[in-house]
Amino acid sequence: MKYTYLAVLLVVLFTSCSEYQRVLKESDVKKKYDLAEKLYNEGDYKRAIRLYEQIVPQYVGKPQGERLLYFYANSYYETKDYYLAAYQFERFSKSYPRSDKAEEAAFLGAKSQYLTSPRYSLDQTETDKAISKLQVFINTHPDSEYMDEANEMAAALRAKKEKKSFEIAKQYNHISDYHASIKSFDLFFKEYPGSVYKEDAMYYNYLAKYNLAVNSIYSKKEERIGEAKEAYQKFISEFNESEYRNKADKMNAELDAELNEFKALLEKYSK
Repeated sequence: MKYTYLAVLLVVLFTSCSEYQRVLKESDVKKKYDLAEKLYNEGDYKRAIRLYEQIVPQYVGKPQGERLLYFYANSYYETKDYYLAAYQFERFSKSYPRSDKAEEAAFLGAKSQYLTSPRYSLDQTETDKAISKLQVFINTHPDSEYMDEANEMAAALRAKKEKKSFEIAKQYNHISDYHASIKSFDLFFKEYPGSVYKEDAMYYNYLAKYNLAVNSIYSKKEERIGEAKEAYQKFISEFNESEYRNKADKMNAELDAELNEFKALLEKYSK
């Protein structure tokens, strides 16, 4: 029985593949349409896509075009080809703005773009596109059943951008580019005033200013020590019990020593 079942299965598969290859090569658009829908309903999205690629242009402006274009876009989504899914859902939304599927297509298009967003350490161009698409969806479909998920995705993407901004500023510190680190942290505080990384950011911003001060040229020494000490005061006033407090206090004592030494030299050579 086992071998009989296997033989029947192979015959069915062979027949199915033969039919698919035959229809794929034919010029009969109706046969392609019917087989594409059959494959789509069976969850065979990859083979359905090849047929949709051939027939979608043939149905532009026709009653079946709306249904066909939605299935085409969703097939890419189901096969996790999110770049093409985002493109095709966008195409559907522009072609059929009054469709019953318009809201769902707009959401899936935005979600597809969200799924193309890379990890935070990589270029965030796709993340920016996803945030934009999600925000458009949120603004145009305020009562959507997908609103909670859309907001969660938008928040996750913004958190990723926030982390990248923090890590860039911190990395400049690690490679001793203190000017770039300070500028990056200034931008970070402006863009993310309530950041979850605020404590760490304020400490590393102080660290960058400390390093810049102690390694400064003579003519800028006093000014930069003052800026570092100001960063220290802001840090401890907001995070008095921070895990960085001991390190921060030690650096501040070293700044005081540097400042006293600088003033002593200044006094010596001014006489």
